[in-house]
Parts: sequence; C-alpha cells; structure tokens
Amino acid sequence: MEIFSYSLAMLGTVAFAVTAVLASSKQRISLFGVCVVGIITAIGGGTIRDLILDVPVFWATDLNYIWVGLVSSLLTFVATPLFKRKSILALMLYIDGLGASLFAIQAMDKVWELQFAMPVGPILLGVITAIGGGVTRDVLTGRQSLIMTRELYATPVVLGCIVFSALAHAFPEHRATLGTLCILIIFGIRSAAIHWKLSVPDWLMTKTAEEDGF
Repeated sequence: MEIFSYSLAMLGTVAFAVTAVLASSKQRISLFGVCVVGIITAIGGGTIRDLILDVPVFWATDLNYIWVGLVSSLLTFVATPLFKRKSILALMLYIDGLGASLFAIQAMDKVWELQFAMPVGPILLGVITAIGGGVTRDVLTGRQSLIMTRELYATPVVLGCIVFSALAHAFPEHRATLGTLCILIIFGIRSAAIHWKLSVPDWLMTKTAEEDGF
C-alpha cells in the first residue's frame, strides 16, 4: 500500500503541475512565475489536507514532491508551443481529471491509515485534496474555477470517494486494487463529461440574479 500510495502521489503531482503551466501560458507569465504556479498547484490540496490532519506536511519530509513539480513545470514550459494546437490543448482537461482522481484516492488512503474522522473524514479530505490544487491554480491564473460552473468536476470525485470508502470497509485487504478501480471510475466519469459535454442539470443550479428579479 505504501508503494501504491506514493506512486499515486507522484503521478498526481506531475499531472497538476502540467495543467498549471498550460493554464498559465495564456497569461504570458515569467518562467519563475510558471514554476511557482506549477509547484503550488501540485502540492496545494495535499498541504491543506495535512494541515487539517495536524500531521507534518507531506512535502516537508519528502522534497521529491517539490522536485517533481519543478521539473514537470520546467519541461511543460519548454514544450508549451506543442500545446498550442487545439487537439493537444484539449488534453489539459483530461490531465486535470487524471490528477484529481489520483490525488483523491491517495489522500483517502492516507486518511484511512490514520483513522481520522471515520467514515466521513477520508471522503471529505479526499475531495479537498483532489480539487484544492485545481482551485488554487484557477485563482492564481485568473481562470474561472471549474467548481463554480456546470462542469461535472467535483461530482465524479465525490462519487469515487464514496465508492472507495464503502468497498474498503467491506474488503479492507484489497484496498490497493479498490483504489485503482475507483481512480478509473473517477477519471472515466470525468472523461465522459468532457467528451460528451455533460453538465450539471438546471434543477441542481442556483438561480441568477436576473432570474430572481434583481
């Protein structure tokens, strides 16, 4: 489980750093700024999680997270022209979905080991870890956060975390396999939403000021 969890964390770090650089490329920020945004995005959600858990922040005890985020940001910055193509630029959404799914399950596994606020704690912190980096990235790059739109962004994460929690309670000895399955579930739903442009239905959306007569 330790190898499994660590691998997920590293893959998620790469995915979030890449999306951060691609998102910031439209703002024409400096190389230093790109690295800062990439690293903050990669470690943001996990940092919030560890502060809530009141444990040492994960990257403070393992600087590989910082180095992986930095190298991923630099490589993406160099290869940014390749992502100018529409077909390749569209991959940013899929990469972001992959990062969210990886971080969600990796966070749940960590919280599960600590038995923090069971059974709700792993689900809540899994969601926070998954979307925290993306929200931070959107704020820093001036983009509208996906959780504030009709995009099916956080919903797949919530569903995947709930499924993982339920199955892990029933089959604790197969947590690694179940984690992989739930990563695929989250990423699959998110990918389907991107491909077929699925969105949150109107009845689940708040009304605008105009619709309320203001």
